[in-house]
Amino acid sequence: MSPTAERIYLSPPHMGEQERALLLEAFDSNWIAPLGPHVDAFEREFAEKVGVPHAVALSSGTSALHLALLMLGVGRDDEVLTSTLTFAATANAITYVGAKPVFIDSTAESWNMDPALLAEELDACARRGKLPKAVIAVDLYGQSADYDAIAKACERHGVPLLEDAAEALGASYRGRSCGAFGAMAAFSFNGNKIITTSGGGMLVSHNKQWTDRARFLSTQARDPVPHYEHTHIGYNYRMSNLLAAVGRGQLRVLDQRVEQRRAVNRFYRETLGKEPGITFMPEAEYGRFNGWLTCVTVNPTQFGASREQIRVQLESLNIEARPVWKPMHLQPVFKDCRVRGGDTAKALFDRGLCLPSGSAMKPEQLERVLQGIRAARKP
Repeated sequence: MSPTAERIYLSPPHMGEQERALLLEAFDSNWIAPLGPHVDAFEREFAEKVGVPHAVALSSGTSALHLALLMLGVGRDDEVLTSTLTFAATANAITYVGAKPVFIDSTAESWNMDPALLAEELDACARRGKLPKAVIAVDLYGQSADYDAIAKACERHGVPLLEDAAEALGASYRGRSCGAFGAMAAFSFNGNKIITTSGGGMLVSHNKQWTDRARFLSTQARDPVPHYEHTHIGYNYRMSNLLAAVGRGQLRVLDQRVEQRRAVNRFYRETLGKEPGITFMPEAEYGRFNGWLTCVTVNPTQFGASREQIRVQLESLNIEARPVWKPMHLQPVFKDCRVRGGDTAKALFDRGLCLPSGSAMKPEQLERVLQGIRAARKP
């Protein structure tokens, strides 16, 4: 395959006519600035989709996490327990409020936070007399964390639970949509997510006081008076009417996008699953993952090539693939943070690879990826 062949991206946007029509409608109305009727409608429709009554449309999933922590009163010198195998935004948001992340290892059965290790860390914190102000569980690569076990550990110590569902829209846990667990949940609509508004996020909660307060802070905390009066520090975190229009169109095809990505995952499992040394991220028995990214681990001795050799081979064919997230406890910026466990997440990073998983992938593109992976084997 020529390296000049059309590039296959890891997770590109997948747009349709509904998104275009709604965007043009917003454009033609001249309601361009932040807020507007599409923002209000997107919040209502999104809340209904995930089964949570209140939602706030924001500029990013990171801003949703930041505001959620503020709603819980997390501040300087507090600790927040979270997954070590995650994107940096999860941990970054903790630092925004002056708190310090404490990282919890993954379980091999789901790649998500290990509930047993979380319980151990919470017990240890209680013995030291300093419980964390919150726990952020991450729904990794579109798969739900084990919320029965995680919530039980949090409830035993009275520690609030937040859900980082940035990657998990359309996934479920025991029949309930991701985002319906804990005090609040954050979603992302970044350009690589299963649906996108190019950039954006959503904060959802069962508590209207929290979402009302987050909405207030996200619009620069302007007090309700005719002039510009501010008694609190606010943030410029609201979503624009144009992007919300795109989001509404994307939300209407979410179920279709989930099925398309799960079909991509099935193709890889039915083909690569026969290769020695290739193991897929398990789909946990307690839920249904949305197929956002198909991730594998590679045993180089059995397969004949390492994860990195496969990635480089694919790149030479103009195919994007990426290592799984580098654990936060191994990141230089968080080197002084406490971690419980860590070996499982490190092993997943050392051997883990995310494969192209776009919902619009064609059969010939999937075949290119498959042949590229096989071609990486040492002669």
